Amino acid sequence: MKSKSKFYTALVLFGLIGQVAWVVENMYLNVFIYQVFRASASDISLMVAASAVCATVTTILIGALSDRIGRRKAIIVGGYLLWGVSILGFALITPSTLGALFPALGGAAVSALGVTLVILLDCLMTFFGSSANDAAFNAWLTDATEEGGRGRVEGINAMMPLVAILVVFGGFMSFDLSKEGSWRVIFTIIGAAVLITAVIGIFTMEETKKTSGEKESYLAEIAYGFRPSVMKKNGTLYAVLLCFAVFNISIQIFMPYLILYYSESLKMANYVLIMAPAILLASVFTFFYGRIYDRIGFFTASYISLALLLSGYAVLFLFKATALVFIGSLLMMCGYLAGMAVFGAAIRDKTPVGMAGRFQGLRIVGQVLIPGVIGPAIGAAVLKNAELVQNNDGTTSFLPNENIFLAAAVAAAIALALIILIKKLYKSHSCVK
Repeated sequence: MKSKSKFYTALVLFGLIGQVAWVVENMYLNVFIYQVFRASASDISLMVAASAVCATVTTILIGALSDRIGRRKAIIVGGYLLWGVSILGFALITPSTLGALFPALGGAAVSALGVTLVILLDCLMTFFGSSANDAAFNAWLTDATEEGGRGRVEGINAMMPLVAILVVFGGFMSFDLSKEGSWRVIFTIIGAAVLITAVIGIFTMEETKKTSGEKESYLAEIAYGFRPSVMKKNGTLYAVLLCFAVFNISIQIFMPYLILYYSESLKMANYVLIMAPAILLASVFTFFYGRIYDRIGFFTASYISLALLLSGYAVLFLFKATALVFIGSLLMMCGYLAGMAVFGAAIRDKTPVGMAGRFQGLRIVGQVLIPGVIGPAIGAAVLKNAELVQNNDGTTSFLPNENIFLAAAVAAAIALALIILIKKLYKSHSCVK
């Protein structure tokens, strides 16, 4: 990049605000349709599945398109603008608004219509967000960095999801989420933040100009990363992607239940005081650990991150005292964030020059689609016979238990075994350290 200051401004701004928007979608949109429209579990499951599929397909299509037209900045800025507008749209989908527009509908019909509209708008929002962030921004980041320095950049980039969680938790703690007025304010704030980011990006982001020299039809470029010949040619990249998928399966086994485990199973009303310091310290650790990756390479760096992750799982599985839960959470968060930085940097290092867009869809398959389907299913299976508690309204709820960390540890151990196997297979190749 011509200007380091502009590069890091774009990295932090687009990375953080993009992740804030994803946190609201992934952690709060299900709360929105549950609280405001009384959505069922099947409604929420459908919305999550539809969004995951939409994100994957979009990233594959738009990633290849960004390679083809070579204007990643335009897709990022334009995508963020439309992303912000779509988020603002949720502020208009409320029972009072729909009731005024369709006075003949009863309460149940309004709720059903609201759920349907939210799911459809979520897919549209995901299309804009994945086009801008998952496809174009991540491809831009690959183009804008060089091998040997990507660990430092990924150390910053990997911090963004959990920093975004802190921002959202801290910013929305005072809102009563059972009131539709609160949601109007939340969606307005997030939508405006994404729009402002797009405008700032017009002046701070510099276009990347890397091309592969290979020109094919658009359909051929979409299918490029799925060809056996390409897989054979870029074996190390696909090996890292496989390990990345298993690593993320481990994370998705416990992550959907983590807050419930803290608040309901361990009865920690102040669980934010556990999570916030752990996330902050893990973020600082990852910032410096990314620089270490540039020196020691993928294999050693991945061993350390997975060792930290497994240590955290062990402490969380064995102990329930607050101090030890904090230590286990800190180790787990350090391993999680460091692992994201290590895998992210390795994937960028092994992506062919000028083809970053074509491979972003594969990254999303390994980071979102496969783990998002398999991980929570394993977690649900582990908790199938979990303890039930009686609610005030006569219904029952399950209590997540420590077995989710044991199952996550098994998946992390498999990821570690795969990395060791890959090192043996590729130890004669100098392309992977």
